[in-house]
Amino acid sequence: MRAVAFVGYKKSGKTTTVEAVARVLKERGGYRVAIAKSMHAEFDRKGTDTWRFSRVADAVLVRAEDTDAILFKAKDINALFSMVSADFLLLEGFKSVEHVPRVVCARAPEEVEELDKGLAIAVSGVVASREITKIKGLPVIDATREPEKLADLVEEKAFMLPNIDCGLCGFRCAEMARMIVRGEKTTQDCVVLSQKPKVIVKIDGQVLPMKDWVQELVEKTIKGMLSAMKGYREGKKIEIIVRSD
Repeated sequence: MRAVAFVGYKKSGKTTTVEAVARVLKERGGYRVAIAKSMHAEFDRKGTDTWRFSRVADAVLVRAEDTDAILFKAKDINALFSMVSADFLLLEGFKSVEHVPRVVCARAPEEVEELDKGLAIAVSGVVASREITKIKGLPVIDATREPEKLADLVEEKAFMLPNIDCGLCGFRCAEMARMIVRGEKTTQDCVVLSQKPKVIVKIDGQVLPMKDWVQELVEKTIKGMLSAMKGYREGKKIEIIVRSD
């Protein structure tokens, strides 16, 4: 899954920009597009039925006339994004997320410098309605007039690193993301994304990075133990689930 964050202050044109890009991507090649929105207000307000249910349940499913929803509290951003299965994930807001590139939606040129963080691939939003073609070397694209052009850039530049700071590449994910945006690295330089591991261990759905020798050790240990058990047969895939509850 590839991702781009559309960041900006209030009334900067984020929603309009995200909507325009999502529509083009959907119409262009049948991409599956997901949108995540960061809100600064309570979604499930105190005193409502769903709020009462969420006090005693791990998740609350809502069936309404216009839409369906599932309400839950993710442990972190990784857990939240892991709920999504899509070709592109477009984030509205999420200024603190630094493992994906971003489009800065600005009201004025000076806001671009504040929000760039070395992750920006373009500028859009309210400022793009002016006769400005570049800000800080970044292309300025008006999503209301040239949504295809911005979608082209998103399609070309979108990526999402694992955000686990495993250190296998020698950098933190945020550092690697900035180098990818600058063209100094690619996603293939991320060990977790580029490798095709023989052994995959997940803890609560999150992949635990393992070096090659650790994978080999785990593989041989598990196969060695299982081979002594009645009913064991060699297979292409062995699944073991360990529950702590």
